[in-house]
Amino acid sequence: MSHYTDALTQLGASTPLPQSPEEAVLERVPNPQPGETYAVRFTQPEFTSLCPLTGQPDFAHLVIDYVPGEWLVESKSLKLFLGSFRNHGAFHEDCTVGIGKRIAQLLDPRWLRIGGYWYPRGGMPIDVFWQTCAVPEGLWLPDQGVAGYRGRG
Repeated sequence: MSHYTDALTQLGASTPLPQSPEEAVLERVPNPQPGETYAVRFTQPEFTSLCPLTGQPDFAHLVIDYVPGEWLVESKSLKLFLGSFRNHGAFHEDCTVGIGKRIAQLLDPRWLRIGGYWYPRGGMPIDVFWQTCAVPEGLWLPDQGVAGYRGRG
């Protein structure tokens, strides 16, 4: 197993939170089941970024699903990458789609989707969805499980 992790720079090391998504290093490891059609899900229920105009914090529940090809995303690097948005100003759509594209570029997965379920800004929640292509045939894919925003009702 160590030969898979020899090239990783963050796993097993004290790694500070990157100051921006551009500085963040996403890493990958070989998929031990490259011939199988299976889904991997990452859920980040406390994602934060900043409004690019006001600088006020924005909050989202992100769900990232993908069908690996040859690579898996290394989870610590993904956590650090997502955390790097804490001081990053961007609209909800840019954050959500940009995260999906960055992961897809790294992994070249068979399929990837991201759901960004953003909490209200100005009284209106914004949900953003992006995927690379159609869902692979025969894939068992559960619902992302994030209920629509209901406020206090």
